[in-house]
Amino acid sequence: MTEDRSVERKSNVVYLTALVGGFALLCSTLLSLGDLFTKDEIALRRADDLKRLLAQVVPPQTHDNDLSSDTVRFTSNELGEDELVVFRARRQHTVQAVAYETSVPGYAGPIVLVMGVDRNGSILGVRVVSHAETPGLGDKIESGKSDWLLSFDGRSLKNLGADAWAVKKDGGVFDQFTGATITPRRAVNAVRRGLEFFDKHRLELLDEKSVVEHAFAPITITGTDRLQIASGAKLSNGSAGCLTQSAATPANWIVPLEIAISADADFTTASSGQFE
Repeated sequence: MTEDRSVERKSNVVYLTALVGGFALLCSTLLSLGDLFTKDEIALRRADDLKRLLAQVVPPQTHDNDLSSDTVRFTSNELGEDELVVFRARRQHTVQAVAYETSVPGYAGPIVLVMGVDRNGSILGVRVVSHAETPGLGDKIESGKSDWLLSFDGRSLKNLGADAWAVKKDGGVFDQFTGATITPRRAVNAVRRGLEFFDKHRLELLDEKSVVEHAFAPITITGTDRLQIASGAKLSNGSAGCLTQSAATPANWIVPLEIAISADADFTTASSGQFE
């Protein structure tokens, strides 16, 4: 009798173990199938949400291209994710603005923002992509809950000093929320870092070439390229360190480098073969 009960117990344990394992396997299979069938739909929704947000941070009148198909990627992302995708807004082939995400840890999880910046480094708009902040307090960063994000419009590193990039409680110019200071503080920091990223990578973001000081190292600039020449650069026709047109390749520009290129002015080739 004792042996029979022992065998019965072992059989029950085996049965229960098999039952639990089978149930876990079934749940795992169902979850995998659900993810498989909904993955494409989720991707489409994210793409639609992205287009909607891009239209809010980069006004349609600033460009004549499709932002979502004109991108540049940064594999070493300084703004949060492993890879950053930057969307370029072009008008007549010239980049007029860019848009990209910037994120920081919030009070209850990551705060992910998308911001649009014009070619001069001024903010065109900021919107929330995702967050997990406290409803009724930190969620005021959403444009549908308050107009707080609009306070970034037109701001830049040039027209707002470093100390001003903070909430008023910390001596800055941006409002904090009643009962929620951490969320706006972190959001301001995310936007400031976004502008610093633009300032650091400006030429690459705007798809422009930089000519660095280096004695007599010629490079060729095509007629479609755009250059930015420092305000202190001295240009003279035909002398060393000047811009001249090559007779052998009249469609190209040869630059013997004693000139520094920076973000002060835009130059394009005119029909006369001069920079203006």
